[in-house]
Amino acid sequence: MIQIGNFFGSILGYLLWPLYYLFNNYGVAIIIFTIIVRILMFPFSVKQQKSMAGNAKLQAKQRELQQKYGNDKEAMNRELQKLYEKEGVNPMGGCLPMLIPFPIMIGIYYTVINPISNVLHISSTAVDKAAVMLQQLPGIGSMFTNNFYAQMQIIQHYEDLRPYLDVANGGMFTADELSKIDFLSKGFDFLGLNLLGTPQGSAFSTMLWLIPVLCLVSSLGTQFITMKLQPGMQQQQGCMKLMLYGMPLFSAWLAYTLPGAVGFYWTISTLTSLVQTLITNKFFSQAQLVAKSEAQRIALREQEEASMNPLPVYEQQKLAAQRQARIAAQAQKKNATDTAKSGEPSTQKKNSSKSKSGNSSKGNVNDYLGSKK
Repeated sequence: MIQIGNFFGSILGYLLWPLYYLFNNYGVAIIIFTIIVRILMFPFSVKQQKSMAGNAKLQAKQRELQQKYGNDKEAMNRELQKLYEKEGVNPMGGCLPMLIPFPIMIGIYYTVINPISNVLHISSTAVDKAAVMLQQLPGIGSMFTNNFYAQMQIIQHYEDLRPYLDVANGGMFTADELSKIDFLSKGFDFLGLNLLGTPQGSAFSTMLWLIPVLCLVSSLGTQFITMKLQPGMQQQQGCMKLMLYGMPLFSAWLAYTLPGAVGFYWTISTLTSLVQTLITNKFFSQAQLVAKSEAQRIALREQEEASMNPLPVYEQQKLAAQRQARIAAQAQKKNATDTAKSGEPSTQKKNSSKSKSGNSSKGNVNDYLGSKK
């Protein structure tokens, strides 16, 4: 995990160092860095919005499939896949913008705790040797009981440690490297907040507690506004609703227990995400995207119909004659069936009447013959 974190931290360090060099402040560098990341991520956010609009358009059809197939999950998934392919919707198309902030936060964390190796890209071996050496100094070694935060401690207490770090005095860093470390150590103070400090365990007077508070308020506010702009999110149930309210609490807890720069980045990232959401809903709302998609589908259908070659006249006449013959045959068949149904009771009645008439005549003859006798 540490190697993965340092990998992301080293990459972000190459981006943060020029911004820090330009503005001489780590907080401002984080703000500009976050804005640049959001600008680069904007096309993916639009894609996420389109994916959400496509899923919203298919909700009615999805409910029909659920009612039709019931508990047959295999058939349900198969038909859903066909539906997605037919409509050109990727249900996972909006996941990327939700996943990217996490590796960036990890990278920011490792640039803060290892600023010398990940931001300045000075050999970590030299840093480790310096930490071991500093541990042996009376009155200073107590600060380096945990080598995990050794680089951050060097930056925080650089003015006191500089005489021991110079290679000329038996230290591990060259004059050029010490110059870079000195320049970096002066830029972690942002609006009176020491971004290398951790709110947990810091005195109230440091005001570092503001960072987790702002992190929580910005996260909850963003969730509330996003749910208002996207009514579909209000229908989330179970785990999804827990995530909507649990993530702000989790981010505030991280901002409280980690160095201030990490919570500061998360707060700035949340606020820029809110601005991005307002822009995408202004110009790429779900209603607009659904209407545009439907208009494109109709235009494509009309284009396909216009591109079809009409049948020759004799073929059209042939099909029309076949159709008329088929209609006439069906009508003739229907008339025959109706005639058969209406004539059957009348025939039976006629036969019955004839039978009675015959019997009556026979009786009269016998009577006559008998009387004649």
